[in-house]
Amino acid sequence: MSVKTLEKTIIRTRDVSVYYGEKRAVSNIRMDIDRNSVTAFIGPSGCGKSTLLRSMNRMNDLVPSCRVTGSIEVDGTDINSADVNIEGLRQVIGMVFQRANPFFKSIYENIAFAPRFHGLTDKRKLDEVVEESLRKAALWDEVKDRLRESALSLSGGQQQRLCIARAIAMQPTILLLDEPASALDPISTMKIEELVMSLKEEYTIVIVTHNLHQAARISDKTAFFLMGELIEYNDTSTLFTTPENEKTEAYISGRFG
Repeated sequence: MSVKTLEKTIIRTRDVSVYYGEKRAVSNIRMDIDRNSVTAFIGPSGCGKSTLLRSMNRMNDLVPSCRVTGSIEVDGTDINSADVNIEGLRQVIGMVFQRANPFFKSIYENIAFAPRFHGLTDKRKLDEVVEESLRKAALWDEVKDRLRESALSLSGGQQQRLCIARAIAMQPTILLLDEPASALDPISTMKIEELVMSLKEEYTIVIVTHNLHQAARISDKTAFFLMGELIEYNDTSTLFTTPENEKTEAYISGRFG
């Protein structure tokens, strides 16, 4: 799957619903996500935000009972059409999960594994990919002398940045982050937030977070979900200061959730 245009909108969803068996987890979502921006999905547990996120690179295909209706377009291509190569799609749309999941390999091999699998065998070029990816993930200076050590020797925050570097190594256009800092201490969380804000110069980032302060700090736009529905979607500053929907105001003011 290749980038076709440079329009402002890079992801467009139209009437997207996601079902697990007969249960509808997400209902008729319509939204446009801007290129080179950070979009935050917020809402209480079980509101559908992670389900929608996983639909954006077809991770929900791994759940046998799951089906998606409506359309999700990335640069004009409906990613759910039969002729879309899922492996190619996930190179364009990388994903990082809530808990760091480094491979049981060295730091170097965590980054080099996927590029090598997809045919990059030149050692010099692999070295360049590893260094560039770790630099973009703000991790190079911390691990450049430890590349042959196990990735499991890293701290939790470092492991999460390693997972971001691993996604970057495949040269994606979009990064999907599913609560990437929820299991981290405040200092590691700050580093992840700084990283997200710097990466939007090159990537479009969609992040699921339970942390309202985090959404307010790092995102350009915020989408508030409740019981599978998109309640409000607006510029972050507007949504947090003058929300249009009373449900949004109740959630961000802490009256529920």
